[in-house]
Amino acid sequence: MALRLSTGLRDAMMDFRAGVVNTLYHASSIALVDGGESADSITDSESALGTFIVGDKITVSLATDGDDDITAEIVSVAAGTITIATGSFTTGQGAGTPIMLASARGGSFADLFREGNLHIYTGTQPTSANDVESGSKLVEITQGSAAFTPGTFANGLNFGAVVAGVIAKETGEVWSGEASATGTAGWFRFYANDEGTGADSTKIRFDGAIATSGAQLNMSNTAITSGGTTTVDTVAITLPANA
Repeated sequence: MALRLSTGLRDAMMDFRAGVVNTLYHASSIALVDGGESADSITDSESALGTFIVGDKITVSLATDGDDDITAEIVSVAAGTITIATGSFTTGQGAGTPIMLASARGGSFADLFREGNLHIYTGTQPTSANDVESGSKLVEITQGSAAFTPGTFANGLNFGAVVAGVIAKETGEVWSGEASATGTAGWFRFYANDEGTGADSTKIRFDGAIATSGAQLNMSNTAITSGGTTTVDTVAITLPANA
């Protein structure tokens, strides 16, 4: 068996329009805070920043000091504060002058699967990642076995560092799940955040075989028992140098 990509995933990775602008906000209540040795931040006295998403890139424009017109990754989000990396702002500025904030997500593999999840099934991997799921679902893998709701940004899985064409799971994340059924793991499907299941060529997802060795997902024991916890310790997705 092979790692199989859906048509939706291949289209998204190859389309320059795949990047998505998630949030736009323009207000004079925004302040840019240079944290010195600590993290920099964007604050809003109107507490209207809660719709921004951790991990997205945020662009600041119309700052009084042009050096503070920056793009940075969002580290944390609260209604009144967005935290970004230390040293992002040169001077910072207080509220009073309108500032424009725009956040976006790119079209890379890691971005497309941000806050996704992984299902493990019995039986044989379908011939295409566009096909309906076959077999029975045994377990859903999330962060720390926590509940996952498609379309929301909590407890989903994330990919992290890329080295020599191989992407791994995000450092520090625990990928696990409590099995809902008993059976032998045969294949898996990894879904984007919307968890698009069923026969659908537009959904972003990929799947592969499961075995104790030589598969796309190797497990020490493929026997899964209802109520037991399955943990994925390491992940290595490879983009080949030659097709």
